[in-house]
Amino acid sequence: MMSRGSLLTLRGVSHFFGSRLIFKGVSCDLAPGSIMLVAGPNGAGKTTLLKIMAGLTPPRAGTVERTVPDRAMAFMGHQTFVYPALTALGNLEFWNSVYGRGLDDAALLGLLDRVGLKGFALEAAGTFSRGMAQRLSLARVLLVEPALVFLDEPSTGLDTASQALLHGELEAARARGAGIVWISHDLDRDLKRADMVLGLGGRGMSYFGPAQGFSPEGP
Repeated sequence: MMSRGSLLTLRGVSHFFGSRLIFKGVSCDLAPGSIMLVAGPNGAGKTTLLKIMAGLTPPRAGTVERTVPDRAMAFMGHQTFVYPALTALGNLEFWNSVYGRGLDDAALLGLLDRVGLKGFALEAAGTFSRGMAQRLSLARVLLVEPALVFLDEPSTGLDTASQALLHGELEAARARGAGIVWISHDLDRDLKRADMVLGLGGRGMSYFGPAQGFSPEGP
């Protein structure tokens, strides 16, 4: 049953690769205006769990419920979803059409300006560095104005200024009531930004609770 006021609810979610158990019994809730970090060692299934939460991968057992439509969700991960043959502006025009946002070029240029790419609006995205491509991916997320955001190590390839930009936009999204699920590669830096933590380990859920009660080193 969906918890009252939750954007996302998981109950008893389990997943296998073939016959190999990845994790079992994952249950959690995500409230509006909150950030949940997903933590755990390499191979614990963090990215798989994020994809299950986002509806990109079906769980082998358990239930996933979301109270927002697909068009109100955004996923930002290792794959930038940037089309290299299109310009930066062309990429946003494509996503603007896909999501039916109806923004004009001035608004799209404004999004590029927010991520520091307005001066590269007419350059092919295939010429961009990893960091620039991640900034363009962030602009795509901003275009959607999502109610539910899924982030898989979004800081990868970003310099300090770009990381600050990302963190500022996440705080703005939280302030307007969005829910954010975030896999971070730097818990020492990002734990203080979270409200809740879901820990994976030992092929199950090792922790779910307030961020201030979570220890990256374990119990």
